[in-house]
Amino acid sequence: MSYLRSYLRPVGRRFSAHLCGGQGYCNLIVVPQATFTGLRNSMDRVNGSARLMILSDLDYTMVDHDDPENLALLRFNALWEANYRHDSLLVFSTGRSPTLYKQLKKEKPLLTPDIVVSSVGTEIMYGDLLVRDDDWEQLMNKKWNRNVVTEETAKFPELALQSETEQRPHKVSFYVEKVQALKIMRPLSECLGKRGLDIKIIYSRGIALDILPQGAGKGQALAYLLKKFQANGKPPLNTLVCGDSGNDADLFSTPKVYGVMVSNAQEELLQWYAENAKNNHDIFLASERCAAAIIQAIGYFGLGPNISPRDVLVPLDCKEVTLIPVHEVLSFYLFYERWRRAEVQKSDQSIEKLRSVFYSLGIFVHPSGFEQPLHNYIDEVARSYGDKQGTDFWVWLDKVSSAQIGSDTWLVKFDKWELSGAGRECCLTTVLMCSKPIEVPNANGLRWMHVHQTRRIIQE
Repeated sequence: MSYLRSYLRPVGRRFSAHLCGGQGYCNLIVVPQATFTGLRNSMDRVNGSARLMILSDLDYTMVDHDDPENLALLRFNALWEANYRHDSLLVFSTGRSPTLYKQLKKEKPLLTPDIVVSSVGTEIMYGDLLVRDDDWEQLMNKKWNRNVVTEETAKFPELALQSETEQRPHKVSFYVEKVQALKIMRPLSECLGKRGLDIKIIYSRGIALDILPQGAGKGQALAYLLKKFQANGKPPLNTLVCGDSGNDADLFSTPKVYGVMVSNAQEELLQWYAENAKNNHDIFLASERCAAAIIQAIGYFGLGPNISPRDVLVPLDCKEVTLIPVHEVLSFYLFYERWRRAEVQKSDQSIEKLRSVFYSLGIFVHPSGFEQPLHNYIDEVARSYGDKQGTDFWVWLDKVSSAQIGSDTWLVKFDKWELSGAGRECCLTTVLMCSKPIEVPNANGLRWMHVHQTRRIIQE
């Protein structure tokens, strides 16, 4: 029993009191440990081939910096967690260094991707801990010498170095106006070639110039990853690449992938498309901006569901019975957000519906450790109606995973994020659900039996 209690601790000390007895209880304990441990490994998280791999640029592709409420990004987040997280892969491919990528995560409601390709395709990192791919970085050393690059670029006064965080082992980055860039790119490349280097120069956003090894780049990193999946017998069934600027161009040259260029794409990418890919029917010019364009492309290519839970006006009013635990938790927290923002009608019927799906003897464990009956928690939710009206308040879920641990029982784990004004908090949340009703003999659907939240420390 001591071993069982130690495993149950993250779920709550009162957990066993409500589901005690029976051989099936042992299954409740043993199975999830292996299940959720396996999900932590980004490369092995999906059994077999990924149904879909989305590889997206960040700035002005996944993230719209002109959308202060991040509505399109939040729509994508809900769609991904509801329909794709369990069997697909999310890859962020950005020109940002790891330092600036982490900064963006503090500023925007980004999901945790399986893989991060940073520094314009010169660095590849896996999982929550951003474990580096040393084999890839070794490949970057071919005919590359950073000291020589800095020596030669010093001879071009038009080039202004970007910040120190953006200077990477296999990337040297500058700012330069477009007119000057067009003048110096060829002679600069020739100078470096004469010094024995094999490099490429990428110009993007009308201001940023990056010098990389010839084997680097977002497209080459994607090809490397696809080859790695193929070698492991797990090639994605479909791959969708998404971009907006010149440093995304080689993504769209990758064979056998779908591509979407967002409606706000930069001039240099549209020019590349006109010159190189206008007859490629696997590249879609979206009419939507940023993350909304990615959702649009999923539907255009028929890659899977493309209706976000956030596109459902009042999720709890849906009369269709669901036995999909992930959808259940997403619907509840979306309702919770809209309830507090006063974006749904205040009604006793809504609260009574919540009561019907939360077991009256179930326990909610607060991040502080305080325990209370689930129905008391629902009473608190009821009293919070409109307390965030007119404020910048958003809720999103990340890393949602579900494991069936009995014939009628599921364990769901996820990070629940709340943004309120300038502050945000994250709780690791574990929910136990059962499909067999306890209080309502003729009811259908899932029952929330137990909820446990543990506050995560957000590293600054």
